[in-house]
Amino acid sequence: MNTLQNSKAVKLINKLIDDVTQNGIITNTVVEDLMALRPYTITEELPLLAKATRLAAEHISEHETFAIPIPQDEPIEEKEIEVVESDPKESLHYFFCLIRDINKKVNEEELREYVKALNEY
Repeated sequence: MNTLQNSKAVKLINKLIDDVTQNGIITNTVVEDLMALRPYTITEELPLLAKATRLAAEHISEHETFAIPIPQDEPIEEKEIEVVESDPKESLHYFFCLIRDINKKVNEEELREYVKALNEY
């Protein structure tokens, strides 16, 4: 999988990461920036990123938060499942970092988990 090449797209994803780190989830700003990022993902023929940005923007717009937890590294056996509260800010930050560094195989797999969770929410 390729990563975003356009310098404006890279700046935009870095801005999203910085904004969430410093200010938390400001719904209208995050949604606008995600929708501005999406055309770059389409132009660069990165369908996973295009889908992820669209679903995240729709989710945040509708729910005014990012209610998708960070994907688990390993499946947990049923008897050991604990409900872990996910911090929306942390999860969204992690989501953006996956988009920025999508060229790593594990990041691509985790981004696919986010897309699946967004579709199922």
